[in-house]
Amino acid sequence: MRTEWVKKRQSDAVRTQMYYAKAGIITEEMEYVANVEGLSAELVRREIARGRMIIPANINHTNLKPMAIGMAAKCKINSNIGSSALASNPQEEVEKVKVSEKYGADTIMDLSTGGDLDEIRKAVIANANVPIGTVPMYQILHDINNKVEDLTIEKMLEVIERQAQQGVSYFTIHAGFLLRFMPYIAKRKMGIVSRGGSLMAAWMMHYHKENPFYTAFDEILDICRKYDVALSLGDSLRPGCLYDASDAAQLGELKVLGELTLKAWEKDVQVMIEGPGHVPLNQIERNMKIEREYCHEAPFYILGPLVTDIAAGYDHISSAIGAAVGGWHGASMLCYVTPKEHLGLPNAKDVREGIIAYKIAAHAADIARGRKGAMDPDNAMSDARYAFDWNKQFELCLDPERAKEYHDETLPQDVFKEAEFCSMCGPKFCSYKISQDIMKNNAELLTQEA
Repeated sequence: MRTEWVKKRQSDAVRTQMYYAKAGIITEEMEYVANVEGLSAELVRREIARGRMIIPANINHTNLKPMAIGMAAKCKINSNIGSSALASNPQEEVEKVKVSEKYGADTIMDLSTGGDLDEIRKAVIANANVPIGTVPMYQILHDINNKVEDLTIEKMLEVIERQAQQGVSYFTIHAGFLLRFMPYIAKRKMGIVSRGGSLMAAWMMHYHKENPFYTAFDEILDICRKYDVALSLGDSLRPGCLYDASDAAQLGELKVLGELTLKAWEKDVQVMIEGPGHVPLNQIERNMKIEREYCHEAPFYILGPLVTDIAAGYDHISSAIGAAVGGWHGASMLCYVTPKEHLGLPNAKDVREGIIAYKIAAHAADIARGRKGAMDPDNAMSDARYAFDWNKQFELCLDPERAKEYHDETLPQDVFKEAEFCSMCGPKFCSYKISQDIMKNNAELLTQEA
C-alpha cells in the first residue's frame, strides 16, 4: 500500500516520519495509524514530533502496513525469529513470519546468526506486512568470521546501510554501553547476558577503546535518516537475573541512552528504548518511571521482564506476568519470550505460544490503562458465554483455533455448538444455566426486590 505514498516523496531531502511530523505534515502512514488506533491524525502527528510515538516504516519496505509504538497507541508485541549456526533455512524463517502475523505480532525481529543472512532477511521482508527489526551486530560478526577484533567502523556502517537498503525498519544498536561501565559488571551475578553487549565488551577490552557504535553514532543516524529506520537503543547491560536488576550498570547505560535519544531527535530519527530482561515484580513500576525520566518519554520496548529465574520451559508465562505489569505502567511494546527461552532455538509452535502469552499481557495492560474500548471484546465474550454462543466465543478468542480444539476434544459434534453446557460441568451442573433458570422462574420476585 505504501508504494505510491513513498514515490511521491522521493524528491524530499529528508523522508522520516519524525521530519514530516515536526514540519506539521500528516503523512498517509500517520492517517492509517490514526484510523487503526481510533485517534486523531493530528494527535498522532504531535506524538511523533515530540518523540513519544514512532511509526517504524523503512521507505524500502512498501508492503508494510504502518503501525505505531507509543503510550497513546495500543500496547504492542514483538515476535523474535531467526536462524542459528546450527539451524538455518530461509523457508523456516518465512514460516515463522506467517505464524507471527497470524497470531497477532505487531513487529518481528530477525535475529538470524547463521546461514546466508542477506537471503534470509530478504525473504523475511518480502513476506512480512509488519515492520522488521534486526540487530546489525550479528551480521557484522558473521561477516568478519566471528573475529570480534576485526570489527571496524567502516565494516559496521557498511552492514548497517546494507540492511537499511533491504528494508529493515528498526535497528537495535548497542551504543549506550561505554567503557567506563565495565567495573560495574564485575559486581554482577550474571555479568552481560546481551549477545550484542557481550561482543561490544570483548571489542572494547581488546582495544581499550570506546564502543564504536557510540563513537560512530552520528554516522549511524545519517543512514537511519536516509531510509527512515527507527533506532531501538539496545540495553546491553539489561539484568539477566533478578539479583542484578536495577543495578548501576543497567541504570548507567539507560542515562546514556537518554542522551543518544536527544541526538537522534536532532536528526529527525525516531527512537525507542529497550528495557530490562529479569526484574522482580515489585521493581517493575519503578523501572518504567525511571525510563520515562532518563529517556524523555521515548517509547519503552521491554523484554518480559521475567519475574522469576526458575521457570525454564515456562518462561513465556513468567515473562508475560512482568510484561503485563510493565505495559500497565507505561511500556509501549512487549518483546515476547517463548517456552524455549534459555533452552534452545524456538520453532513455529514455540512462536505461537509466545505470541499468545504476550497478546494476553498487552491486552491486560490496555485494560489496566483504561484505554477506550479495550474491554469491549471481554464484554462481548461474557455475553457469548452466558448465551452459550460457542461459535461467537471461539471468534472472540485471541487464539480461536486453540479454544475450539479444546472444546471439541470431548464434544466435537456440531450439535454441541448449540448445547447449554460444556464437558466441565455437563448439563446438570452448569452455573450459567442454573442462574438463568432462577432468573426465569423468579422474575417477578427478583424485580420487586431489586
